[in-house]
Amino acid sequence: MSLIYKICPRSLWQEATAQGRFTGAPVDHADGFIHFSTAAQVAETAARHFAGQGELVLIVVEADRLGPALRYEASRGGDLFPHLYGDLALTAVIDVEDLPIGPDGRHSFPEGIVPQ
Repeated sequence: MSLIYKICPRSLWQEATAQGRFTGAPVDHADGFIHFSTAAQVAETAARHFAGQGELVLIVVEADRLGPALRYEASRGGDLFPHLYGDLALTAVIDVEDLPIGPDGRHSFPEGIVPQ
């Protein structure tokens, strides 16, 4: 099973679950796809794009359930990032965890969720 990760504000995720689908965050709408990270990328994504932000959740998605709308495309430093061209079906989500800020000021990832 191939897992990918989405970091988003808890309130936005709550809206998505109430609507039955996740259409993305404002940055996703602007770019035309939903941004995801692999396990190797997600901590750096949190540090670069969500530094100091509280009230976040980490959405764990089974990539194989997304079909051809999921593409791995070059981004930061040529690294291939997962991008979803369409809405995220909630049936592809296998876990949602809080992403608190730890004592060191960085986000604290749930143990066993993201290999570090």
